[in-house]
Amino acid sequence: MQKQLTSRDWLLYLLLSILIFMLLLAMYQIDRQWLKLTEMQGALSEQSKDLRELRSVITSGVLTSAQATNSVADGEVTQAFKRAKAATRLPDYAKGDWSVDAFSTNLKTITPLVSSDAYAANVQSYVLESLLTRNPDTLEWEGLIAKAWSVSDDGLVISFQLRDDVSFSDGQPLTADDVVFSFNFIMTEAIQAPRERAYLDKIKTVKANGNYEVVFTFKEPYFEALSLAGGIAILPKHFYSPYLKEAQKFNESKGLLLGSGPYRLVDPKGWTPDKGNVELVRNERYWGDVQPTYNRILWKIIQNDSARLTTYRNGELDSYSARPLEYLELKNDSQIQAKSQNFEYMPPVVGYYYIGWNQLRAGKATRFADKRVRQAMSYLTDVSRIIKDVYLDYAEPAVSPFSTSSKQHDASLQPYTFDVDKAKALLQEAGYSDRNGDGVLEDSANQPFEFKLTYFQANEDTKRMVLLLKDLYARAGIRMIPSPQEWPVMLENINKKDFDAISIGWTSGIETDLYQAFHSSQAKSNGDNYVSYKNPELDKLIEQARRTVDEAKRMPLWQQAERILYEDQPYTFMTRRKSLLFVDKRIHNVQMTKLGLNLGNLPLENYVPVAQQKYTQ
Repeated sequence: MQKQLTSRDWLLYLLLSILIFMLLLAMYQIDRQWLKLTEMQGALSEQSKDLRELRSVITSGVLTSAQATNSVADGEVTQAFKRAKAATRLPDYAKGDWSVDAFSTNLKTITPLVSSDAYAANVQSYVLESLLTRNPDTLEWEGLIAKAWSVSDDGLVISFQLRDDVSFSDGQPLTADDVVFSFNFIMTEAIQAPRERAYLDKIKTVKANGNYEVVFTFKEPYFEALSLAGGIAILPKHFYSPYLKEAQKFNESKGLLLGSGPYRLVDPKGWTPDKGNVELVRNERYWGDVQPTYNRILWKIIQNDSARLTTYRNGELDSYSARPLEYLELKNDSQIQAKSQNFEYMPPVVGYYYIGWNQLRAGKATRFADKRVRQAMSYLTDVSRIIKDVYLDYAEPAVSPFSTSSKQHDASLQPYTFDVDKAKALLQEAGYSDRNGDGVLEDSANQPFEFKLTYFQANEDTKRMVLLLKDLYARAGIRMIPSPQEWPVMLENINKKDFDAISIGWTSGIETDLYQAFHSSQAKSNGDNYVSYKNPELDKLIEQARRTVDEAKRMPLWQQAERILYEDQPYTFMTRRKSLLFVDKRIHNVQMTKLGLNLGNLPLENYVPVAQQKYTQ
């Protein structure tokens, strides 16, 4: 049965209709406000972008009336950015595109301190910054995060005044507290940073004096005090401090990387080795006087030499480091020459390659603990033939950790020459002879003289060298077993000192400190004296040289230390090699400096003109 609507019902319907209308109106207003907020955020983002672009253009010195009315005078640009600024004034300069190169091995970790190889250090250099940087033309130190500094008369106290406009890539400001934290974090025993602690042990305290002054006090004079204090990579306290309570988590991490540099990881906690490639993106918050050139920095993992060359040929890599035999062929390759700039050079800071003889394994002295055996191995290592046959004369002999052009080097020391008779005499003196007539030497316990030589498996030149050495050593009755390994495995075995002998290299510097690799105190777990070499006389000379600030008095001490290393041969010092590099012609402003090519120099000086850019994001 139907009912008629009463006046009361009509009133209720009217009130309900008004309520629905008001609700719809409110929803419409909220939607309008949301759209307005979105527009404002977009406008702010664009303004921020415009400000960044304006800042970049101002520092480049290329201005239009629509962008600015005055350029920044040279005197107002930080010295560290002047080379990069000069690049922005070149007629075809342009921002954008990607820098794409390759690593020849998988990376185990890119977390600072935990990592120990040059590949990870290369990645970190784009993300982490220090108080000072070295001028590639003068080799003098100049301010980066620090705008000024002073050194006390006794050399024990260095005060740095920091810029107040620096922030990390997540927007948090960089202050003196971050510098203090970085030192304390490294010096925390639970953190896996024995190499860094070995150097920083010279520092007594690091203290903040307000937000933008930090004071380093040294325990004693140190010849590289300014370099040591000014070169510490500054870690953001807010990002890394939680790991003081979770040190093991930090030590086992693969990709904890955040800093104030021109580039950043998209996810500062998210990189892992299974990702393969390493990719950094532009830090849009970068504080520097010149903004980063490339949108992205990418390293592809390509372990095979032929595959890397093919990738370079196809224009998918910006550079290719050639082996000597390849280099000679590629210099006559019309396709490579048409697309490339080629460089062959040996900068004064070039590193050296060596064979390290492990003297202590599993707590027991090895056959290489005998100096006579190590000397014999050096006489059997025909470096001249290696340079000629393997490196085609694109190398020179290494006499010691010091370059022959360095003031640290004693010019009277000459490389060990190949001499089988001398080697056999030393081995005979050490108790080795062919006791059973099988052509292999045995010791007094009738154990054959054989050992494994560990080396990086992906390096073709090293493979050729190892095969040559196997034949040379066999002539003296020594059985060498090649032991190729992947890079992460090799690093792990170095840390555990789990090898007989190892072929590897050290990077070098303008003045080389022997402490890290040769002081007895560093023959510890995860220390860099992984061959367990100890000589108290050398220790004293290293310590004395390190605290001698006067260069004229310090150099004779280094030379005395070098003579001990030359006599003891903890390493067989082999070669310093030339870099043989092809660079794609689309990369402009490639220059030679006193530190080598300016590829990767920070602030970045290289760029790709607009017409040759390939990547838009």
